[in-house]
Amino acid sequence: MHIGIDFDNTIVSYDALFHKVAVEQGAVPGETPRNKNAVRDHLRQAGREPVWTEMQGYVYGARMDEAAAYEGVLEFMRWARDAGLRLSIVSHKTRHPFMGPRYDLHAAARGWIEHHLLAGGRALIDPQRVHFELTKEEKLARIASAGCDWFIDDLPEILQAAAFPATARPLLFDPDGHHTALAALNRMATWREIRSHFESLCSPKS
Repeated sequence: MHIGIDFDNTIVSYDALFHKVAVEQGAVPGETPRNKNAVRDHLRQAGREPVWTEMQGYVYGARMDEAAAYEGVLEFMRWARDAGLRLSIVSHKTRHPFMGPRYDLHAAARGWIEHHLLAGGRALIDPQRVHFELTKEEKLARIASAGCDWFIDDLPEILQAAAFPATARPLLFDPDGHHTALAALNRMATWREIRSHFESLCSPKS
């Protein structure tokens, strides 16, 4: 079985880091919820969209290594490796931010993977199976060409796209319950739940 996984907001959680950076920069008050969307909404409501745009480049570039993996994702990857499953990362992101310093966002993300997705000093995902595409269309094409049997993403628009490969089964990662109305998608809120799902698929049938 080959499981493809999105990167931003699926493997990596940015909530605490965005809050930390925003408070450091004096962009939001300290009592703002420790949540990426809360920081974004505060800045947009204040008419400071450019601040939000530049902050994203700074977080995904200069501060990327401080971001945290979602609880349970490393345990899932270790289990998958030990169970003989193949894992790939397929994500879409621009090479450089839209505003501010021209950080190499792909290099920053790969550096995070090299530093954080490890077990016993070994990479949990083969670097050759890590793909950062520039557009959503290229991401969907990569999911197909990689031969993923399942694909896990936090964006329903990817999983429900017309170009999503018919050979892959979609799984929506929805930790904050934003998409409860999407009954047509297999939706899970935690990586522990995702692991249980795949464990049941791999269990010998009586």
